[in-house]
Amino acid sequence: MTDEKLAQIDDLRTLFLTDVPLLDVRAPVEFAEGAFPSAENHPLIDDDERHAIGIAYKHEGQDAAITLGEGLVSGDKKAQRIAHWQDFLRRHPDAVLYCFRGGMRSQISQRWLLEHAGLRCPRVRGGYKAMRRFLLDELARSAAVAQPIVIGGRTGVGKTRFLAHYDAAIDLEKLAHHRGSAFGHHPQPQPSQIDFENALSVALMKRLAHDPGPILVEDESRNIGGRHIPEVLFSVMHEAPLVILEASDDERIAITLQEYVHDALGEFTALYGEQQGFERWSDYLANSMDRIRRRLGGDRHAHVRKLLDEAVLHHRSTGDVNPHCRWIGFLLHEYYDGMYSFQLDQKSQRIVFRGTRDQVADYLAHEHGIVAVRTD
Repeated sequence: MTDEKLAQIDDLRTLFLTDVPLLDVRAPVEFAEGAFPSAENHPLIDDDERHAIGIAYKHEGQDAAITLGEGLVSGDKKAQRIAHWQDFLRRHPDAVLYCFRGGMRSQISQRWLLEHAGLRCPRVRGGYKAMRRFLLDELARSAAVAQPIVIGGRTGVGKTRFLAHYDAAIDLEKLAHHRGSAFGHHPQPQPSQIDFENALSVALMKRLAHDPGPILVEDESRNIGGRHIPEVLFSVMHEAPLVILEASDDERIAITLQEYVHDALGEFTALYGEQQGFERWSDYLANSMDRIRRRLGGDRHAHVRKLLDEAVLHHRSTGDVNPHCRWIGFLLHEYYDGMYSFQLDQKSQRIVFRGTRDQVADYLAHEHGIVAVRTD
């Protein structure tokens, strides 16, 4: 069978806009560095095999590398990998596959599927490299036309929850898998920087394809946890109109209690079970508090850490979460608010509106035609 008879596709825009399932046949180490939102990794060769084949290619040439690869992936190992691909294609019959450049690994995978399973699966012309380049170009294009409106406000006013009501919103914290604060990490790790950028590009592309009007984003620093907002978008956000969401102190404490205690504990217990989850969650709170010791100063840190320890102990023994409100209130006023006031002073000329949740919703609807599509 000639490679010319193995189908290729190059309509990358449709591929990403419609979430076409992607069969990534690269090695796991390559997939971990970066892939795409709808991709699953079922490699042709594993990391060790890739390393050995790479050495053979470097020292002995392509033919020797191919011969080695055929020997490394044969018999039961070959059958097992084809079986993984078959299972993926049974679940996703409209899938396409890709390797790094859309070359030999893609073509071998296509041939094996056809010869041993009777299945045809097109490959992406240019592979991962072409797809990555396309998404970077699209990210720059989207950022240039996105017309962002930035939603800001003090910690605990519920910016992320507010934006969740709008289709026009791009949830940067969800894409980065981090709440964007000292207490923002989740029990599961953040995506790689490349994964974050790829998912962000796809999200922007989808939104602008559906509606080319303004988008809503949360006021973020350049870094969201260990991931950074690409400069092409951050520079536009940094100049965009700023709408300030306001809430009472009691509302802010209640929202922060929900996020740091109820929601976060729920994530940890779902992953680790009730007992171990509680311990890991309490360690997460303590470690997060200790990371801001320097900014708080020794005395304030000692005070709020004591409040936290007492609240966790009371929570563990009684199930009562109310004592958490003491350290949360202290943290909001003594740590977050000071930083926020300083940062807001640098952005004051960009502020176009400020108000409560309902007032901001009315402003967005009347001034920009952006209407909430979901309710609490």
